[in-house]
Amino acid sequence: MLKKPAPAAAAPAPARTRRRRRAAIKTIDLALQGGGSHGAFTWGVLDRLLEEEWLEVAAISGTSAGAMNAVALAAGLMEGGRTGAQRVLRAFWRRVAELSPFHHWQVGPLAAVSAPIGAWWNPWMEPLARVAAQWSGQFSPYQLNPLNLNPLRDVLAATVDFDRVRHCTKSQLFIAATQVRTGALRVFAQRDLSADVVLASACLPLLFQAVEIDGEAYWDGGYAGNPSLMPLITDGPADDLLLVQINPIERAELPTRADDILDRINEVTFNSSLLKELRLIALLQQLVAGQRRSGHADGEKLFERIRALRVHL
Repeated sequence: MLKKPAPAAAAPAPARTRRRRRAAIKTIDLALQGGGSHGAFTWGVLDRLLEEEWLEVAAISGTSAGAMNAVALAAGLMEGGRTGAQRVLRAFWRRVAELSPFHHWQVGPLAAVSAPIGAWWNPWMEPLARVAAQWSGQFSPYQLNPLNLNPLRDVLAATVDFDRVRHCTKSQLFIAATQVRTGALRVFAQRDLSADVVLASACLPLLFQAVEIDGEAYWDGGYAGNPSLMPLITDGPADDLLLVQINPIERAELPTRADDILDRINEVTFNSSLLKELRLIALLQQLVAGQRRSGHADGEKLFERIRALRVHL
């Protein structure tokens, strides 16, 4: 659990006061999982973290919806600090919500009128959604969407300034995507970030055509790193890593309905790479502890980094 540092005692000299205030700042790295529209949950987490002036985000690794939250946060920080980040995140997710054809029926004065209709309509939505999923599974996005339209591109263009993202000095950014040809993970560095990179990170292959970057086609980063933790270990400056999860790792009940089975398959699929990295971190920390006891790990920067790392779930 992250703990707020104790406030420093007042010092008569301004320079000493500034140094002590700086010492009271807690820096963390963030790992933001993908999860489609459930990424709005991560927005809520980020909005709350931004209210804590004693807490600073040093580096962010994001995938899919986590990548979108990451770039919105970075652009907002450069635009107007903490309040700027909250403003950009809010604008992004409100525009995402407005993509729904039912948006105006779910908010504002129409919500009271639509509630009884929704109570009648909702039981019919599940079988209709199942039929739609089966139908869409017979066609690829290259057939259903030959013009390769993606409404998220317009949302990003309207809310995120990628020049600010690339030059963000507040936080380092790492965005993951899966290379279609090899199945390998690619982590895009901050200097290479663009709308295409974020759309590649969020490209579900049954819904959207693969995103091509530098001659390579990419799909959703969740298949290979959801999110990727290694960049935060090798390049992140903070000892505390906060993982914001969307997909639950465990389910108490055995799924028996078709929809529940498919949901669980997706959760297992998109958590597999994360679990491997968490196990690797635990193994490395055990190895470093053993090396340190024998005196072989002293002075090695990466060893010290791994030893000091604390992962918060």
